[in-house]
Amino acid sequence: MAGLNKVMIIGNVGTEPEMRYTANGNPVTTFRIATSRNYTTPEGERREETEWFNIVTWARLAENCSQFLQKGRRAYVEGRLRTRSWESQDGQKRFRTEVIANTVLFLDRAQAMPLPEEEPLQEAIEPEDLPFE
Repeated sequence: MAGLNKVMIIGNVGTEPEMRYTANGNPVTTFRIATSRNYTTPEGERREETEWFNIVTWARLAENCSQFLQKGRRAYVEGRLRTRSWESQDGQKRFRTEVIANTVLFLDRAQAMPLPEEEPLQEAIEPEDLPFE
């Protein structure tokens, strides 16, 4: 019988994506995603719970994530869970659970900058100029 290992996450990128290359020259990009859940306790107190996920992307997807994702952006990640273990320098056994992504969708657009020959359509508004907070 076959199993199923599938994860779908929508959240905010919590670290700048870091791209490196394996010894074989394959690109790999890692970053973290935070998801939050709001709930009310039985006593009526509102709480927020945040969960962090380590994301690993490979090949062309790794290059795209390195180029287009930034800390704070929203993203949809789909992939599978993998847990690695190793022994640290102090002899302790360490574990890390990661999402090996096969799909990453960028959910918000990067702020578009006008091309040098274009004039902006309106003046930039500073936060101090807004009539409300």
